[in-house]
Amino acid sequence: MNFDKKWIPSNDVNKLIFTHIFNIFTKLEYLNFGPSLMWHQRFSFDMPSPNVISSSLLELHITVFHFNDLLYLLDGRFNQLRRFHVNIYRIQHGSSNIYRQEKLPNLRCFSLYSDMRVHYYDQFIPPLLHRMLNLEELDLHLKVDRYKGFIDGNDLKENIINNMPRLIQFTFNIRLTNRRPNQTNLPSNEDIKHTFKDFKDNQIISCADFFEENQFSYCHIYSYPYRMKYYDNITNNFPGGLFKHVDNVSLFDERPFEYEFFLQIAQSFPFMKKLTINNNKPQKNKLYKQSRLTNY
Repeated sequence: MNFDKKWIPSNDVNKLIFTHIFNIFTKLEYLNFGPSLMWHQRFSFDMPSPNVISSSLLELHITVFHFNDLLYLLDGRFNQLRRFHVNIYRIQHGSSNIYRQEKLPNLRCFSLYSDMRVHYYDQFIPPLLHRMLNLEELDLHLKVDRYKGFIDGNDLKENIINNMPRLIQFTFNIRLTNRRPNQTNLPSNEDIKHTFKDFKDNQIISCADFFEENQFSYCHIYSYPYRMKYYDNITNNFPGGLFKHVDNVSLFDERPFEYEFFLQIAQSFPFMKKLTINNNKPQKNKLYKQSRLTNY
């Protein structure tokens, strides 16, 4: 493959490489197609898409730009795919009907990661998962903007789990912001925690907050132990725990962070390297002589 990157856009180069891989390696079973060290980016298939077909590929790890790129990869061209790990930069409204969206009976493991806000979760994510009728392992990491209720245990059961009879392992990290005008009768942390009572094989942590000044609510639900390297928007309702993998932490609240709260953060994140604080409220108690921290 001989082409000059100065004259060919980097995304086109990536599409050429991706296409040539399957033209050359016709029996390929595993592919990890991540961002280049030279051209660090997520690539998109954009129209017209390359004609890539493989009946041998069993496992694919890839980083793409649009949700449509994911649909392109799951339109039947990799009909034997069993394990699929995808990082998507943007999940937004688009022409999702341009690709075939048939069932995916051979897919057994699916991991979806997106760190940009998802505004169309209900329109895109559950319908995609409903195609994976024989899925055994599911891993979701999403940041969701929603104008209706929180995503809790009941929502996950009704819209995801009940449609996957063979699902064995379900891990997730979902951060949801609710900006609907009417922020009354919001569920409490205990209410949300109760919705996960049937998740007996997993420890689920939930944390919900309402921010009166900015008129929005925030709910974070995740499987524990936590495996990400960052933990964003920790508030005074932080439930604690030990997070050995996290090295990047951000704090946000409309209420002041007191001294004891910072002690809790230091204890929960022993390997933290970066800390960002978003709070303009002065402390009421500068120091606590005695700490009531729980040991983990």
